[in-house]
Amino acid sequence: MIRYLLNKAARSFGERYNYDVQYLLDINSISKSAGLRISFLPLISQFRGPKGADGVWAGALFASTEEGDCGPCLQLVVDMATEAGIDPQMLKACREGRPQEAGDVGLGYRFARAAIAGNLEADDLREEITRKHGKKAALAAAYAAASGRVYPVLKRGLGHGAACGALDYRAEHKGSAAA
Repeated sequence: MIRYLLNKAARSFGERYNYDVQYLLDINSISKSAGLRISFLPLISQFRGPKGADGVWAGALFASTEEGDCGPCLQLVVDMATEAGIDPQMLKACREGRPQEAGDVGLGYRFARAAIAGNLEADDLREEITRKHGKKAALAAAYAAASGRVYPVLKRGLGHGAACGALDYRAEHKGSAAA
């Protein structure tokens, strides 16, 4: 029964975002325990902090996922951020090397990149996030920076890696992230 519910949830997520969830179905078929564990990761990666700081979260998750992937997982982040009300053009600016032009999205993006690289600039950026939005926003950015690359790395480790693809930054876009 647990495996059935895990598969149902995975398929529902896949349909919602037009995203290939075969890797999740494979995990569920190998181990119910592993399937349950991966189902809890969104509790970390989707912690967005306070209202008004979604851009910081989105930028950090985008940077972390970009560090691990350039295809379906990154498109999924674009789609989820857009669904949360983030202007996808801000993510595009980050991808094009213009995070300074992307407001809070760029701030989260720069923070995650610095944290991943072990750059001391992460401290200054975390302080800026905290000043603007509070400690919960800084926590959300840290969670996003740490967790965004889990999925693409896990997918590649399970043999579900995908080729890079062009990202769709249209606000009305939702889906087409095939893996």
